Amino acid sequence: MSLFIVHVNVHVKSGMADAFIAATRVNARNSRLEPGVVRFDLLRVHGEPDRFLLVEIYRNAAAAAAHKETVHYAAWRDAVADLMAEARTSVKYENLDPDDTGF
Repeated sequence: MSLFIVHVNVHVKSGMADAFIAATRVNARNSRLEPGVVRFDLLRVHGEPDRFLLVEIYRNAAAAAAHKETVHYAAWRDAVADLMAEARTSVKYENLDPDDTGF
């Protein structure tokens, strides 16, 4: 079974980046403790301080679904809702190379 990878694109309102980063760091750190999470990265687009990418790598799609049921995800979702300049978008991927059988 292939890893399940999600890229979440986020555009926050001007002046809201610090609040978004703070809330997302809490969510990311707690997410990394979930047994089904391989990686959970918070990235900012170079030169665009209000645009971010979350790279979420799960052992499988069930782990991604379980993540959305956690208390820390719900707290994050509610905390950042009013910070968004536009709705978050995501693209889901399956890993092809390198081999991920060790996860």
